Amino acid sequence: MLRHILPIARYTLLEALRNRLLILALILVAAGLGLTQFLQQIALTESNQIQAALLAALLRVGAVFMLAGFVVTSMVREFNDKVMELILSRPLRRSSYFFGKLAGYAAVALALALISSLPLALFAPAARVALWGLSLACELLLVTAFALFCVFTLAQVMSALAAVTGFYLLARSISALQIMAANPLYDAVSLGQKVVNFVIDAIAFLLPGLDRMTQTGWLIYAAPTAAEFSQLLAQTAIYVLLLCGAALFDLQRKNF
Repeated sequence: MLRHILPIARYTLLEALRNRLLILALILVAAGLGLTQFLQQIALTESNQIQAALLAALLRVGAVFMLAGFVVTSMVREFNDKVMELILSRPLRRSSYFFGKLAGYAAVALALALISSLPLALFAPAARVALWGLSLACELLLVTAFALFCVFTLAQVMSALAAVTGFYLLARSISALQIMAANPLYDAVSLGQKVVNFVIDAIAFLLPGLDRMTQTGWLIYAAPTAAEFSQLLAQTAIYVLLLCGAALFDLQRKNF
């Protein structure tokens, strides 16, 4: 099976290089560093902390949406150009094709996490930056798996990108929504409020806790404990497996 997976993964990496994705990531890093230097001139106190917080937020969001855009557009282009049909017309399992693409996109995700983490070593301790970068890699793996699932299900660029964007923003903000729903401005709790709370809690139960991953506070204040980080790694493994299973099921049932 590996003799089929590795060439597909290699082709995916070559596609990322030809699309100048890593160069775009370096441009984002350079722009972020330039912005942090500007902030250093106007910040009166804690300039390193402000620089680290702004740069980390910019690089995290930039890496997520660059990767999501690349995965979606790359897969839809293969659909439209009949490349996937050509590959699957050979004696090749669909699961081999899927895991080959996943491995290639995962390698791109790891490269983006590394590129995004290295500049932060200028403003924060290396150990904290390493944990932040590993968490970002896990976050990007989740986004990759969900993007593949959306592409196989929706098969349209805008629909898949909208779904990935909504998933990411909702998973990032669901804890804040839970807090706001649990603490209304008025004291009386109506039936409608209870329904809203139940729906938000149900969504939060289904979504991965992306708000607990790649936190800027790790760089500024303190690194996460071993137990907290282990939970994040376990969450990543569980959700990646579930999303890959759903995407592979959708791929298997398609007729080409």
